[in-house]
Amino acid sequence: MSKATWTNNQPAAEPVAKAGKRLDWRAKISDHIAYGLLTYTGLQIFVTMTVLKTSTGSILPYLSLIVLVAAIIPGCRMLEGRWESMSDDQAADPSYAPLYRRDRFLVWAAALSLPIMLTGLFKGIELLALPRLF
Repeated sequence: MSKATWTNNQPAAEPVAKAGKRLDWRAKISDHIAYGLLTYTGLQIFVTMTVLKTSTGSILPYLSLIVLVAAIIPGCRMLEGRWESMSDDQAADPSYAPLYRRDRFLVWAAALSLPIMLTGLFKGIELLALPRLF
């Protein structure tokens, strides 16, 4: 039996990620943004519902939920847009790893900290404004 031989006209090897898949920074950051938004939303709802149970009936906790739509989603879309505009060659370039790690950190730092900070901010506003009303 003859063995197959490689010739020089074979295509160049593509950058490879784990399990033989082609590296694609666009897909990776998109996944992190999607999971980050799910985490942010779940945490925001949990924190807001906890505040609503102990609140005096103010509308301020609901305002923190509106911030999700008004600021967080467009912000994530802008971040993702930077990566989506890459060419296929750029998306497979390993030199983008530091930028990817930075943006991934930003996504998760925002997803985990903003719900608590926003709800705390609105709770603080409520506590400062409420005594003046009575």
